[in-house]
Amino acid sequence: MTEKDYYELLEVSKTASGEEIKKSYRRLAMKYHPDRNPGNQEAETKFKEINEAYEVLKDEQKRAAYDRYGHQAFAGGMNGAGGNPFGGFEFNFGAGGFSDVFSDIFSEFMGGGRGARPRSSSERGSDLRYNLEISLEEAFAGVEKEIKIPTTRVCEDCHGHGTADGKEAPVCPDCRGSGKIRRQQGGFFIVETTCPKCGGSGRLVKDKAKPCAEEGFVAQEKTLKVKIPAGIEDDTRMRISGEGTAGLRGGENGDLYVFISIKDHKLYSREGANLYASVPISMTCAALGGKVNIPSIDGEKIELDIEPGTQNDQVAKIKGQGMTMLRSTRRGDLFVKLRVETPVNLSARQKELLEEFRAISKDDACQPESKSFLDKIKDLFVA
Repeated sequence: MTEKDYYELLEVSKTASGEEIKKSYRRLAMKYHPDRNPGNQEAETKFKEINEAYEVLKDEQKRAAYDRYGHQAFAGGMNGAGGNPFGGFEFNFGAGGFSDVFSDIFSEFMGGGRGARPRSSSERGSDLRYNLEISLEEAFAGVEKEIKIPTTRVCEDCHGHGTADGKEAPVCPDCRGSGKIRRQQGGFFIVETTCPKCGGSGRLVKDKAKPCAEEGFVAQEKTLKVKIPAGIEDDTRMRISGEGTAGLRGGENGDLYVFISIKDHKLYSREGANLYASVPISMTCAALGGKVNIPSIDGEKIELDIEPGTQNDQVAKIKGQGMTMLRSTRRGDLFVKLRVETPVNLSARQKELLEEFRAISKDDACQPESKSFLDKIKDLFVA
């Protein structure tokens, strides 16, 4: 498998439409086809690479995987929890393999004689995307959300055929059901255009169904309940099979992809299954020790013991108080960074007590870090 960028190989941008990708692929495939470049190893390698790139980018699911994970999406090693949701794809462009994949494009160009192939009467529905935002607490515990999606259903009058009588329309005689007309020009160049008689559908609908106006489907809003598992992470994509738009003429429905995003939390940040929080404590609590109460992610109270002599930015680890792990009963840990606050707006009495404390602390015995620092730099002072 090549490691070159698939978009660069097909000379298109990452925002290119499927039709633009297809058009660019066909142009490059004709340019580098081995039968047009006999004995040219470089052209054959290029042809295999653009075939591989097109196999990925023409498929919405594979393209989404490539956009997110790059070539690692097809390495086979990213399966499992937290890995690539698509699994690995395999490609076979061995001797003779690539010519079979694209023979329908080059059959007339190379004199193969296959001719136009009838289009399949069935048509798969389109996939849909829904963006769903949840709270960190909902991600911890899991939640069921009700969502409304604009989609389509098969027209009940025509059964997806677009005809008034609900029966499958006859095959177009001009394109023989392929939806395309091919004409040979200039020797071995083939020009392919949409069939003007059937408009590219491959079928001739004489009497259109009124409810759907020949489309075969009608618009509707569907309400679904989506179960979000406990421990789900931000930017996770969930696939709900068959909940996309309706398939036509017996074709299967598309799928619904729900993209999960998690709102920022007031107290906690998250890294995997672990939670992190920054908690202020008073100078006296840090010096003498004490207790601090903080809310846990499950709504319970956590009483945190502050050891005497706690330093600023010291981190306390609370085992098992982090996020739920996906598909597990285990939990991550909670890490609390303690921020020691210096008091402000002191009263006269408070200042007096602090001055007294400073006076009796000149030996620095109670401030080991300061004493160590002064010992390190004492030689830097000019005598």
